[in-house]
Amino acid sequence: MATTDTLTLPALLSQAAKAFKGYTALSRVSEGAISPAYEYRELLRDARRFAGLLVGLGVQPGDRVMLLCENRPEWVSAYFGIALAGAVSVPVLVDFLPEQIANVAEHAELRVACVSEKTLGKLSKLDPDISRVVLDSRDGNGIDLITKEGRSRIRIVEEPASLPGDGVSAADLACVLYTSGTSGNSKGVMLSHGNIVSNVIATSQVFPLRSDDRVLSVMPLAHTLESTMGLLTPLYQGCNVFYLDKPPTAPVLAAALLSVKPTVMVIVPLIIEKLYRARVEPKLITHPLYRFAPTRALAVRAAGKKLAAAFGGAIRFLGIGGASLAKDVERFLLGARFPYAIGYGLTETAPLVAAAVPGKTRIGSTGRPLEGVSVRIMPPLDAEHAGTIAALGDEVEGEIQVRGPNVMQGYYRDTERSQAVFSSDGWFRTGDLGAYDKDGMLYVRGRLKAMILGPSGENIYPEEIESTLASSGLVEEALVYAAKDGALVAMVVLNERAKALLGEAKAAVHNASLAAADESERLLAGLRSATNARLASFSRIARIVLQEQPFEKTATMKIKRYLYPGLQAEIS
Repeated sequence: MATTDTLTLPALLSQAAKAFKGYTALSRVSEGAISPAYEYRELLRDARRFAGLLVGLGVQPGDRVMLLCENRPEWVSAYFGIALAGAVSVPVLVDFLPEQIANVAEHAELRVACVSEKTLGKLSKLDPDISRVVLDSRDGNGIDLITKEGRSRIRIVEEPASLPGDGVSAADLACVLYTSGTSGNSKGVMLSHGNIVSNVIATSQVFPLRSDDRVLSVMPLAHTLESTMGLLTPLYQGCNVFYLDKPPTAPVLAAALLSVKPTVMVIVPLIIEKLYRARVEPKLITHPLYRFAPTRALAVRAAGKKLAAAFGGAIRFLGIGGASLAKDVERFLLGARFPYAIGYGLTETAPLVAAAVPGKTRIGSTGRPLEGVSVRIMPPLDAEHAGTIAALGDEVEGEIQVRGPNVMQGYYRDTERSQAVFSSDGWFRTGDLGAYDKDGMLYVRGRLKAMILGPSGENIYPEEIESTLASSGLVEEALVYAAKDGALVAMVVLNERAKALLGEAKAAVHNASLAAADESERLLAGLRSATNARLASFSRIARIVLQEQPFEKTATMKIKRYLYPGLQAEIS
């Protein structure tokens, strides 16, 4: 394992290049075929050359440089190159709209944009004075540069002997990450080099990786969950990280899993939940061994082996984070002895706060806080929820607050919000509700602003009701809120099985439109009844409403609750 004398991105890459000289750092996956992209020493050399290019374009230490590019090895080289130039990277999700990208660029006071051919069209509203470097046009000697004068080919100089980034410190700003592209809600999270690298080291201590580990990247690198856990933590330990040349659709991902045979992956819950409900659960519940209680565990373990085979047959660590995992899916993974582990964190904490370890997980828990990271549970400070936090046995619920070297410096150019998100004694207020158990394991209940106060002061967590709906076998995704009359309403997107049932009923009768309405009402009534039977009386649903289109989501596939009726929770 590499060590870092100073907690900076240049130091991390430099020491990894020395420790793992000759090892492959990054690889490409195209149509199932694998090709090496960079050895560790080559990655350092090319990142330094890219830094020299930026310096030649006039980039000064502290300048902001956007990264708007799909996952690819060139993204990684540019990311380290920006740091080596002493500049600040501004990674942006490729699905941001042109207006959102322009908002981010203006707010971040952008100097240069690093893009790909695919994302060039997203820059239509960008200030023409901002130069564009086309990452995937790069070859051994040159790269394409687009300015307001037009497109030209420029030479990339040899590796510079010294660069501004060679002298950066842990306290220097490394990244500004935007949780939204909307001008009225733009929050540029400022992460220092020390924030990021300290989190890499702490993460590595939870579950050490090996230099022969193969890490398949499927989440966007512009999100800190992937950049820290899916890139920097593996590079810190000498792993080989694989990038797909196409978006990770089901066929593309299936082919990549079989060819790469990854040992490590980091995913959001939605991926494993969809895989379980579409491919595992239907076969599992009809298996003869599953129907007989004494042999049910055997059926679950057999299904777990098939799931492991679908992941390539070599997986030893599946990190799940970014949102809560459905309880029924986690019960299956635990019973199947699948090597999963759940983590909890936020962009503002670089990102990991707490993490579990495969084989030592507990249903619903995100494990223990990382070494060096302190987590406390405090009653909410806002008057709306004051006094509603109840004691549940040895567990006391409250807002999760964090202190440690991974906590952000604040929000870029937003002193008011930066001050508001920290307590008077300096703890970062996550806005999440949680509790410890008697063994010090952390449980995240949901968003403070999403929590609903019941008629008798009960704490109602919409996420728990949504998880119950999703486990029904009929619901793709759900969103629960309190109507003006206090009744709980569930908006649901039906899955393919439910849609097929409705289609069969429609085809079976003469008056198709009437039949469709009747069957929809019957299906929703049955769904509501079955769900309520599994909920506490104060959490039961009064109405279910069909949502035709999937909900809009964040990069980690959490529903943007604030876009829907009665919901004001912010994106995190």
